[in-house]
Amino acid sequence: MMKSAQGYIFKDLVLIGGGHSHVAVLKSFGMKPIPGVRLTLIAKDVQTPYSGMLPGYVAGHYSFDETHIDLRPLCQFASSRLYHDEAVRIDTVNKQVICANRPPVSYDLLSINIGSRPEIAGVPGALEFSIPVKPISRFFSRWQQLSERVLKKKGPHRIAVVGAGAAGVEILLAIQFRFQALLELHQHKTEQLEFHLISNTDRIMPTFPAGVARRFERILSQRSVQVHCGAAATRVYDGGLELSNGKQLSLDEILWATGASAPTWPGESAIDVDDTGFITVNDNLQSTSHADIFAAGDIVHVIDYPRPKAGVFAVRQGKPLTHNLRRTLLNLPLKTFAPQKTPLALITTGDKYVIASKARWHFEGAKLWLWKDWIDRQWMQKYTDLPEMSDDENTRIDHGLADRQTLKEISTNAMRCGGCGAKVGANVLSRVISELKPAPRDDILIGLHESEDAAVVEVPPGKVMVHTVDYFRSFIDDPYIFGQVAAHHSLSDIFAMGAEPQSALAIATLPFGIEVKIEDTLRQLMSGALLVLNDANTALVGGHTSEGAELALGFSVNGIADQGQLMSKTGMQIDDVLILTKALGTGTLFAADMRHRAKGQWIEAALESMLQSNRLAAKYLYAHGATACTDITGFGLLGHMLEMIRPSGVDVEIDLLALPLIEGALETVQMGIFSSLQNTNLQSHQAIFNRQEAETSALYPLVFDPQTSGGLLASVPAEKADKCLLALHQSGYLLAAIIGRVKAESEQVKPVTLLG
Repeated sequence: MMKSAQGYIFKDLVLIGGGHSHVAVLKSFGMKPIPGVRLTLIAKDVQTPYSGMLPGYVAGHYSFDETHIDLRPLCQFASSRLYHDEAVRIDTVNKQVICANRPPVSYDLLSINIGSRPEIAGVPGALEFSIPVKPISRFFSRWQQLSERVLKKKGPHRIAVVGAGAAGVEILLAIQFRFQALLELHQHKTEQLEFHLISNTDRIMPTFPAGVARRFERILSQRSVQVHCGAAATRVYDGGLELSNGKQLSLDEILWATGASAPTWPGESAIDVDDTGFITVNDNLQSTSHADIFAAGDIVHVIDYPRPKAGVFAVRQGKPLTHNLRRTLLNLPLKTFAPQKTPLALITTGDKYVIASKARWHFEGAKLWLWKDWIDRQWMQKYTDLPEMSDDENTRIDHGLADRQTLKEISTNAMRCGGCGAKVGANVLSRVISELKPAPRDDILIGLHESEDAAVVEVPPGKVMVHTVDYFRSFIDDPYIFGQVAAHHSLSDIFAMGAEPQSALAIATLPFGIEVKIEDTLRQLMSGALLVLNDANTALVGGHTSEGAELALGFSVNGIADQGQLMSKTGMQIDDVLILTKALGTGTLFAADMRHRAKGQWIEAALESMLQSNRLAAKYLYAHGATACTDITGFGLLGHMLEMIRPSGVDVEIDLLALPLIEGALETVQMGIFSSLQNTNLQSHQAIFNRQEAETSALYPLVFDPQTSGGLLASVPAEKADKCLLALHQSGYLLAAIIGRVKAESEQVKPVTLLG
């Protein structure tokens, strides 16, 4: 029986950038997927800011979450892979996106929505000594630092905004309002705030009617902002800037909000760009040089309809971009798009007051703020309050528009052989294997690149072999990251025993698809895995690949060790201290991720933990006399701890309040979201002496939470515990913690006491 047509991949639609147009594309494909089409979003930031609410955030009227679309749940909703990386070039010949920190990403159809940045590079010192307002995502992080500097500095605060268009004027007024409120809150003198607005034109807001400019000139004057018209910034230095009229301004902070400029890589990728570097597109938002590339937002120059670089146009382009991407994928004729000539502009003045402009009309008032606030919140709600969809709805596809060839291919591929017929084709394997370069080791006699039926490894004299195997289906949509996590997870058993990994065999299941898609997934998967294996000096010597409904990966790992130096689970000593090297929470967080309930930053924190090797942690635990050790994986903290307690013949006390947690884990368990393994792991509650009391703690469920690539749990002599913990922290295990103590076995039948 065929699963979902979405499971059979024939075409890749890749989106570069999580801008205003692309969030509309993602939402649309989530509501109505196309059979055989796989989406991938490549984004530098997992939370994309909405430019229309930026001034309100700066002024303090909105929180960070209220002004950002979390791309992770949106991508989950759209069944889109989310690659947290930055595109640096397009290989238009081989149809690949070249990224900063991962293997190339192949595409059949590409869309670019990456925004713009201020014109800053041409002014000496501007890059070093000013803060660009765009890209907005980077401005947010630097804005927080700027706020802290203003609060800490005593005396006058002299702040300038370079660029007197709508963006520059609006951000200056928002900053002024926010800083006055902050200084008043901390009982500082607000009269020491000094603001300058730098305009290289004869009046501010030159693209707006003169009446709009006069309204803002009035407000700027009322708020004592010093406006410098007809004077371009020619040089920026530490502590000030120089104007074209020869005047020099002494300044503490300089923000840059001049006209837009484009990154250089689209032009360097042989994509048509205009004289200023913006991608040229036709009325269909299709590149004028490449029919398989579309673009929208600030990065584009629409040849027949040139428009200012403003978020309102990117928002309006979302719908036509989506339609034309769909029509291209379905081999249907494209539809032209004509943007508004004079869109409504609602420009804020910092204090919940708006000046509106459309064509020659302009008006102002506090009620306009309420209207703008409602419009902005409604737009955000479309992409943050995602509908709950049943399985039938999640697999709904547009068969009516799908071309017959695609449906024919899906029907053909739905009938799959079993047994050895399910293996991945030899051509795919040989091409991918030829690119892999496993760690060279002298004790690997026959390895990956020899055409033998099995690998041959040498066991050094006096050593013993340590064997382990792990295999699990993917919990994340990025095969490159999943390959790394799976390798870390499999190596941890070796590290936990104090052994050195020697060789690994891979066991991989790849989703059904045409040969080129299977090959791409395998290449991404094994590139990630090999990155980790090679770092651990572990030679990949072979493996087995097959096709199936879901991506899965595991490794059988061989390790070597001196028999007398092995760490086991069974040596816990009375009065030992228990150290946990990583935080808990991966099970509940990824269960929430599947339900679109986890914030992107939570999942990023979980992945960061999973991608941290246990190799150095094991080294420091062993060096500080660890008496017993294990890694925390599927059975959860309590389940794996019991594997240590029972054979050691001891009891333990665990301080729940000392448990290190991944950001968001406590929130998701409080939502009642748990891994599917949670109920099975809960059976170990029978070992808890004070269970009824412990169940009242919000942290209680997390001792049962199954971990993927979790940390090590070790018992360490109490007199060495502090030094061990310090060494772990200095080596990057920042959340490593002492979580309890080993006690003498008591008469109580249940060996675990949970405190706190």
